Amino acid sequence: MENDPSRRRESISLTPVAKGLENMGADFLESLEEGQLPRSDLSPAEIRSSWSEAAPKPFSRWRNLQPALRARSFCREHMQLFRWIGTGLLCTGLSAFLLVACLLDFQRALALFVLTCVVLTFLGHRLLKRLLGPKLRRFLKPQGHPRLLLWFKRGLALAAFLGLVLWLSLDTSQRPEQLVSFAGICVFVALLFACSKHHCAVSWRAVSWGLGLQFVLGLLVIRTEPGFIAFEWLGEQIRIFLSYTKAGSSFVFGEALVKDVFAFQVLPIIVFFSCVISVLYHVGLMQWVILKIAWLMQVTMGTTATETLSVAGNIFVSQTEAPLLIRPYLADMTLSEVHVVMTGGYATIAGSLLGAYISFGIDATSLIAASVMAAPCALALSKLVYPEVEESKFRREEGVKLTYGDAQNLIEAASTGAAISVKVVANIAANLIAFLAVLDFINAALSWLGDMVDIQGLSFQLICSYILRPVAFLMGVAWEDCPVVAELLGIKLFLNEFVAYQDLSKYKQCRLAGAEEWVGDRKQWISVRAEVLTTFALCGFANFSSIGIMLGGLTSMVPQRKSDFSQIVLRALFTGACVSLVNACMAGILYMPRGAEVDCMSLLNTTLSSSSFEIYQCCREAFQRIFKSTPAESQP
Repeated sequence: MENDPSRRRESISLTPVAKGLENMGADFLESLEEGQLPRSDLSPAEIRSSWSEAAPKPFSRWRNLQPALRARSFCREHMQLFRWIGTGLLCTGLSAFLLVACLLDFQRALALFVLTCVVLTFLGHRLLKRLLGPKLRRFLKPQGHPRLLLWFKRGLALAAFLGLVLWLSLDTSQRPEQLVSFAGICVFVALLFACSKHHCAVSWRAVSWGLGLQFVLGLLVIRTEPGFIAFEWLGEQIRIFLSYTKAGSSFVFGEALVKDVFAFQVLPIIVFFSCVISVLYHVGLMQWVILKIAWLMQVTMGTTATETLSVAGNIFVSQTEAPLLIRPYLADMTLSEVHVVMTGGYATIAGSLLGAYISFGIDATSLIAASVMAAPCALALSKLVYPEVEESKFRREEGVKLTYGDAQNLIEAASTGAAISVKVVANIAANLIAFLAVLDFINAALSWLGDMVDIQGLSFQLICSYILRPVAFLMGVAWEDCPVVAELLGIKLFLNEFVAYQDLSKYKQCRLAGAEEWVGDRKQWISVRAEVLTTFALCGFANFSSIGIMLGGLTSMVPQRKSDFSQIVLRALFTGACVSLVNACMAGILYMPRGAEVDCMSLLNTTLSSSSFEIYQCCREAFQRIFKSTPAESQP
């Protein structure tokens, strides 16, 4: 009974009559608050006899309590006024602090300024919605003849298509490799349409809007300078924020273990990030962001509320946690909606793992952009593979509500988030031990079989580098980098993305250290463009080991639909893998090399004993110029 949440939430009240019993104490306090004297028509003996033996006696000096009781009554009556005054004083103090901080050093106060703008935007949206919400909805509602509106929409769609073609033709004239990525999108979309469950029922509105939203988000993050700077700044703040994990892990495990041992260096970040997300979920910030993202996709793509909420939630939480947002509705969802839920889980990564991948050295901007861009793409391609042919019960979002969890306060929410992450950390550690051991065994067995037929160096990675090389090329990766990228795609698909990101970080470290590009016939690192596209392609849970996780999580919520889940899980896995590839292709279209040009002359003159990627680039360019100029000089 003590652990019953409903009992803990009950408020304790003091009323004159409670459950049929007279409460003399409450009657006495009410008379004091009203400034009335106790009844004087009774003798002291009668007053004493009116109280039961177990009840407390009246106060002997009740007159001394009247000022305090009147003050309490005054505070109750003007509580709202006091609240507004306190809020105004707090806002004034914060504004003064922000102003002083910005005047002293705006760059130092940039994070506080951005957070303040976010809070003001949130409050302004709530105020605008409360005051002018119905009027704005009526104003923005399209008016006119339905046929005229239809032709207007078609005209907008045609204009958008022509604008895209014109932009591609102008932009790819400088970087022709972007056309390969565009061809990759066409190939993957055509392949998914060929595998569609109901070809005639495909909602091309959902498909086109989903890919369009993905393109716009990518354009904002990757191509525009303000968007790129904003996401780069956000990634740097997340990296700094996650570095505070070292304080806790160093205290528990010791400085030496945290510095040298992978399990104590990376896995505690997941605990910290899970704790933070749980707190944000408790205060309602996560739900607000998820609802706004879901509203945008639902309005544009015409999808249902439940499936859209699940996909939007996958940006921040894992494949088993996102369905919890819509758990009460899973039993009544159509097969197409369930397919969207599964695809969204396979096409994205959890927010807690985002911190672990950033700690590897993976580009934070690319990881954040990949997570955001994957949401509309997953919804679009899922509707392409498994279109809706049933009548959904969740066309409108009014009947769908998000919960705030069971935590009673911030401390309990933080503790619960940290406790939940222990299972995730143990699962990751166990999977890494098992998968790396299995991979080493498979490579040893393949090498043994290859030696029998004089094939040297046969391994799982080598097989993947040949089989998946066309897929890597369609993403827009240069042909010389395709074998390495294909290896990583194979590891991600057949093992898991954690191992693949580990290997990608090793290639990146070799490039930054200025290692030789080739050692024998083995490439030691890949180009920056290939790194970015691979980061997008690996950003997802689409691997065969996730099938059991997905089925186990959904079946535990809705056991009666186990056969439905088993029927579509493989199709959803294939769709989720293609979402990551299309995401990489979209990044390949929009990617543009950034950074200042390296002054090779000054660099080579001042740096002779060190090794870095910039020095390697300068030396290679110098040798290429020499070899290009030598034939021309030798001609008569």
